[in-house]
Order: sequence, then C-alpha cells, then structure tokens
Amino acid sequence: MALKNFYLKDIVEVGTDEAGRGCLSGPVVAAAVILPVDFSHALLNDSKQLSEKQRNLLQPIIEQNAISYGVSYVFEETIDEINILQASILAMHLAIEKLKVVPEHIIVDGNKFKPYKEIPHTTIVKGDAKFMSIAAASVLAKTYRDAYMEKIAIEFPEYQWQKNKGYPTLQHRDAIRNFGVTKYHRKSFRLLPEQLKLDL
Repeated sequence: MALKNFYLKDIVEVGTDEAGRGCLSGPVVAAAVILPVDFSHALLNDSKQLSEKQRNLLQPIIEQNAISYGVSYVFEETIDEINILQASILAMHLAIEKLKVVPEHIIVDGNKFKPYKEIPHTTIVKGDAKFMSIAAASVLAKTYRDAYMEKIAIEFPEYQWQKNKGYPTLQHRDAIRNFGVTKYHRKSFRLLPEQLKLDL
C-alpha cells in the first residue's frame, strides 16, 4: 500500500514516532517531521521494514526536504521514573517543541498520546506504514537512536550495543548475567527472565 501524504488536507501537519521503546538500555528517541505536501520517495516506509543501509540513505533526504523536523531523547533515569509509555509521549512532545514551524495538526504512530498544547492530534495504529510524515519520523528516530547506541557501545563493548541496539537479544541478556547492569540500563525493566522467579 502506498503511503499517503497527509491525514488532513490544507493544514500544516506533523507526523511523530519513537524508537527504542522495547529496549533494555539506552534512551527512547522520538522525531517529528513536517513534509511538503508533494514530497514522495520510493524507499520511504515504516523504518522497521527498511534495512539499516536504506534508513541511513533516507535520513539526509528527509532532513534536506522537510519543512521542519525535530529529534529528542528521553534517557534511562526518566524512563525509570515515569515509565516507558509516558517517556515515549514526552519524547514526542519534546521533538514537536523543536520544530521551527508550528503545526496545526499532529498525527501520531500508535494509539496512545497526550495533548500537546492546544494542537489537535490523531493517533493512528501502524501509522508509520500509512503516512509519509510518520514514516519519515520513524526513520529519523531509529537512525538517531542507532547512532547513539553505537557511540555508547564503545564505552561498554561487552554488551554489543552496536549490533543489538539495546534490544533484549540472547547475547545482550547473557552480557547482563555475566557483567551486571550499566548506567545505561533501564532499572525498571525486567532485564532478565529469571527476575520473575522467586527463590522459595
């Protein structure tokens, strides 16, 4: 299915999405993108459907063509304090706040959002596979987060964040068992499956 340019016509519309919600370590990163109404690109799709190479190719194209875009990080301490859902919404709000153009309508990937100022919003399940601005936001959120995880992987190479990006792979969980947790891990998350088991 081809991506649509907008949800509501003839208004300034921003799409927003986040990356890293299901990770054990690192921030949740959100992006907000306002695209020209005539923007299109054959590669653009939900970032999860794209290869890393395709996402990295699209990032500068989106940034150069966007009317405005913002990217925001919410880090582990805040995630642990307010929970991952609230942190994801906060990250999207902060990304919208960075826009140089004030949008008239916000379209959000997923089904959970809190009002941002007085701007109307619409939540769209799988919106990143339906609307170009949300797909563009998903690409920016993912590429910026991946770059951050690759950077902190240098500090803690045993967790292989340059490969797993903080997701709960077997290798990542084995590293937590062997080396413990770092300052980048989300302490409120179930980092290991055995955390649910009780020693009776």
